[in-house]
Amino acid sequence: MANLQIILFDVCGIACALHRTAAREFLPLPHLWRPPVLPRPVAGFFNLGGHAVPVLRLDVLFGLQPSENGPEADLYRHLVLIDRLGASGGAALLVDRVLDVASVDTSQVSPIREEGSLNGCVEAEVTWDGHLVHLLSVDRILLAEEQQVLAELGRQAQNRLGQWVVPA
Repeated sequence: MANLQIILFDVCGIACALHRTAAREFLPLPHLWRPPVLPRPVAGFFNLGGHAVPVLRLDVLFGLQPSENGPEADLYRHLVLIDRLGASGGAALLVDRVLDVASVDTSQVSPIREEGSLNGCVEAEVTWDGHLVHLLSVDRILLAEEQQVLAELGRQAQNRLGQWVVPA
């Protein structure tokens, strides 16, 4: 039987997953800088080896209500670093908690119709630990217009970061 490697994470009490190959790494939530007038789904940017990485709030994108409020809630949140988020390039997804990296049998995966979620971002449901988990498609989390806006915001943040480089 074939297995599927997935990353399981929590967003506002809802279990979600990504294909393991979609994520580069998991990070604790670093200090983010937030330029003025960012769209609400963009939590901010962080510097990763000289690259400005945008951080997307899945709770806002999915219209969910955060279960915890206050700055102490951010201490335990995680970032899932994605190399490519559609046309926008690399980004990080802000999640409440990465739960597990698991291998599930393909018999536990039930595809859903594309019309079942916004932009078809939920590609399947996976049975894990007795629960149904939404398997997300990284390429469909953002609409094409949102990807373009995020790419432009990323360019602006990279330019700002580049202004602080000290010549060697």
